[in-house]
Amino acid sequence: MNVVTAIAPVQGQTESSIASVFAAQKQKAIALRTSSAAERIAKLKRLETALLARKDAIYAAVKADLGKPAPEADLTELMPVLSEIRHTAKHLKGWMRTKSVAPTMALLGTQARIRYEPKGVSLIISPWNYPINLTLGPLASAIGAGCTAILKPSEMTPNCSAVLAELVAAVFAPDEVALFEGDAGVSTELLALPFDHIFFTGSPAVGKIVMAAAAKNLTSVTLELGGKSPVIVDETADVKKAASSIMWGKFLNERAMPAFLESAKAAIAKMYGADAAKSADYCRIVNERHFGRVKRILDDATAKGANVVLGGAANVADRFMAPTLLTNVSRDSLVMQEEIFGPVLPILAFTDLADVIGHINAEPKPLALYVFSKDNAAIERVLSQTSAGGSCVNMTVLHFSHANLPFGGVNNSGIGSSHGLFGFKAFSHERAVLREQMSAAAMLAPPYTAKVKTLIGLTMKYFT
Repeated sequence: MNVVTAIAPVQGQTESSIASVFAAQKQKAIALRTSSAAERIAKLKRLETALLARKDAIYAAVKADLGKPAPEADLTELMPVLSEIRHTAKHLKGWMRTKSVAPTMALLGTQARIRYEPKGVSLIISPWNYPINLTLGPLASAIGAGCTAILKPSEMTPNCSAVLAELVAAVFAPDEVALFEGDAGVSTELLALPFDHIFFTGSPAVGKIVMAAAAKNLTSVTLELGGKSPVIVDETADVKKAASSIMWGKFLNERAMPAFLESAKAAIAKMYGADAAKSADYCRIVNERHFGRVKRILDDATAKGANVVLGGAANVADRFMAPTLLTNVSRDSLVMQEEIFGPVLPILAFTDLADVIGHINAEPKPLALYVFSKDNAAIERVLSQTSAGGSCVNMTVLHFSHANLPFGGVNNSGIGSSHGLFGFKAFSHERAVLREQMSAAAMLAPPYTAKVKTLIGLTMKYFT
């Protein structure tokens, strides 16, 4: 386990190290309750400067851990974090401002306000798939809200974790932001502590563990989970555009299927050439364990009758798996039951949109649902008759990048939202403050004389 201090990472720390950092942050969190927008923005600017100064180190780290090329690191790791930092800094003063709310009829003569106060000490547990983005993005929200934070990045991306550790050490004192590296045992130690808020990104299975641990301390949580995120492509869609946009397993109208398959093959060839193994832009699976998991999912699908219409090649030594398209996929195969996190695309044909909607509603609510169509009635039917954390129409994924939209799941795919104002609120407590001015509340107090009873009756009739 590593713990980051303001000076350097320290190796081999014990549970007492976590406890001491947590105790220091508890004290600091009290002081930060009165921190100004200017003070928080200054921290965000320091984080931005440090991030940009380490671009080359981040490029090398994501390449080593994930095989991710620098342009993709810019798009999926750096740009989202920079956007979060800059958007928060631009709007923070307004977000922090105490809000006035109108009195209700029963409380005429009072003044009502909502104050945004930091929840306190936060824990941010991030996954391996976007290790920089999903660690520092929530951190920007926590800083904006005035919270302290302990970060726990994934042990599966050690090079990225090392860069994050050095960055945090250079920018923050440990009583404000600290980072612990290590395996699930470190996460278990952290989850035993009474944090004021936990922000977790990962699988639904681990999300349940996090929520159970949080419940012991009645800690609030933001859970960004996952599940199967369906895409629907109907016969009116621009199949070339859909093929270029789609990343995960989807439903294709039967009449659109042949054209979509050809467009999908062309899109893959355009991005990665005839042999993706030779492309400098094609990522690798994070480690051998996950490679084996994805290979098992693919083998299970083909064993149950799926047709490999493109790809299927795999090389465990390089953690390489070719972009793979599957048709004739059995609904009970693993590829339709588990999150894939790999380059395998199951494609199901449909003739009746009602069948697709029924299938989606029979499964846990997804983190995202995408629909490609030019038929506005069909689009509205999908959106109104299903439930998902978020949706895109004629595009995929990019709702994540919209700073004015909430990003999050629903039920099995997550609890709560992040990004922009929604991230600020995730780490804030909305405190209600009601101030007496000239209200009639005292006139309704005991003793309940005939006059008071009459006043109560009039209040119930005319002022509620």
